[in-house]
Amino acid sequence: MKLALIGATGFTGRPILDEALARGHAVTAIARDLTPLPAHEKLVPLRGDVADTALLARLVEGHDVAISAFNPGKDPTGGGPASIIAAVRKAAVPRLLVVGGAGSLQLPSGDRVVDQPDFPSEWKAGALRTAEFLEQLRATPDLAWTFLSPAATLFPGERTSRFRLGADRLLTDAAGSSRISTADLAVAMINEMERPQHHRRRFTVAY
Repeated sequence: MKLALIGATGFTGRPILDEALARGHAVTAIARDLTPLPAHEKLVPLRGDVADTALLARLVEGHDVAISAFNPGKDPTGGGPASIIAAVRKAAVPRLLVVGGAGSLQLPSGDRVVDQPDFPSEWKAGALRTAEFLEQLRATPDLAWTFLSPAATLFPGERTSRFRLGADRLLTDAAGSSRISTADLAVAMINEMERPQHHRRRFTVAY
């Protein structure tokens, strides 16, 4: 497939890039700084910024799918998600897959993780902006989207390809832990790209 990857050099973007290339997909890697990107015959690096909707639309045009690994937590203006949605629609890209966060996932009580009193204060603003990204997607009826929320703890780690999928509830193991490596998050994302299972829905992944 021909993939446009927004935020290709980031914490989740780079593992997704590596996974997509390993599976033989052609990737247009979009980032503000292209220096960290590797040389690869199926990789086209393009400099872009989500704040520039018109430019972003030109960069993603002609692709089979766009994946956003953009982190709204690093976007104090809050305009990034709307710009990404607008660019994908303007370019008529058939599908948009988004790396989200765990904060919008629900606990057994039905309350969101981000709304709990013990949610880390330093992460709350970013988690709320990421949750708003999901709400903006849900409010865009003419867009084919999927939103992937990782487990509560997302860490650099090995690729095992062994994990569980869920929907809107936070997944935990028998010890109450909720974890996934960035490599396995990438596996789940590229699996969804290749074999769509969550049309206009959010899903989650954890061990």
